This record gives sequence, structure tokens and C-alpha cells, in this order.
Amino acid sequence: MSGTVAGVLLAAGGGRRLGGRPKALLRHRGRTLVEWAAEALRAAGCAPVVVVVGAGADEVLAEALLDGCRVVRNPAWESGMGSSLRAGLAALATPRPPTAALVALVDQPFVGAAAMARVAAACDSPDVLAAATYGGARGHPVLVGAGHFAGVTAGARGDRGARDYLRARAGRLTRVECGDVGSPQDIDHPADLERLSGPPPHR
Repeated sequence: MSGTVAGVLLAAGGGRRLGGRPKALLRHRGRTLVEWAAEALRAAGCAPVVVVVGAGADEVLAEALLDGCRVVRNPAWESGMGSSLRAGLAALATPRPPTAALVALVDQPFVGAAAMARVAAACDSPDVLAAATYGGARGHPVLVGAGHFAGVTAGARGDRGARDYLRARAGRLTRVECGDVGSPQDIDHPADLERLSGPPPHR
């Protein structure tokens, strides 16, 4: 890794299909998902770690331990992931922009620090674009060089985040296989909640 890599954790989702409890506050082995993900980003060497909250923001901040993180409230969280990504990248503009940002999702607790560190290690310049793959399929986390912040921000709308931007630049994207150390399985439906008490799915 060359340069500095910040972490951006998108943790604003409302969990409508999970009974309306913010995804950030779902618990995995005694800790909230937002705590798990923030700690994984720190363990991967990311600094600072920006946590974007939205649904139940006051409850999240009261219940979750996010010491050392830079917390950003996204009042437009209901519009989709795109607004949270824009808020997270905007928070990195000052005082000193990093070389790149590693973007992770709060509802993927089995990605883990090892996968995050592996993708972060691809940082070699502000022009870097990289993403974790799992069995060859692209997923998160995604590494976005500072030279791409403006372009990603312009295209982040609704639930589309950086997807279209990365697809248009597929030839420049470094794909980092992480299937041996993590899993992209997310927590999106009630049936998925059972995963939170089970063994890591990649083992």
C-alpha cells in the first residue's frame, strides 16, 4: 500500500425488511454490526474511519461504541445508498484528503478485516480503483482513489453508489480475490438473521 487509505462505512439503512430496526444496530456475537464493521476497517489500517448514519441516528450513536470514528449524519438516507456515499466522500475533503477511500457496507459482517486489508493494499496512487471479488464476482469493499471522488460523487444516485462508475471503467479496475478470507453475504431479509449467530460462512 502506498499512501493513506480512509475507511467509509455506509451504515444508514433502515432495515425495512428486518422489522424497521436500523441495520447498524443488529447484533452479531454481542456487538452491533456498525461496531464490527468500524473495527474491521480500523484493523485493516484505514484512518480516518468515517461512519455514515441515517435511520435511527440518535439511537445508533447512543448504543454503538464508535470511539475514534468520524460520524456523519445523512438526513437523505431514505433516498438510497448513493446519498450516503456522497456524504462519506465529502467528509474526507478536509482537512487533508486521503490517497483513497475503502468503502464498506454495514450489513456484510462476514467480509472482515482480512479482506478489507487485502483490498486496501492495492492502493498505489490517487488514481486507483479496486474491488474485492468472491469467487470472481465483484463485491465490497471497494477502493476508490481520491482522483475519482468527484466522478463517483456525481454518479452516486439512489441505490447505485459507485456501481455505474466502476462498470464504465472495468478495464482500470483491480480485482482482488477475497473468497478465501471473507464472504459478501449480507443481512437483508429476516431469514438472513440466522447467519449472525452461526459460523463465518467462508470457513
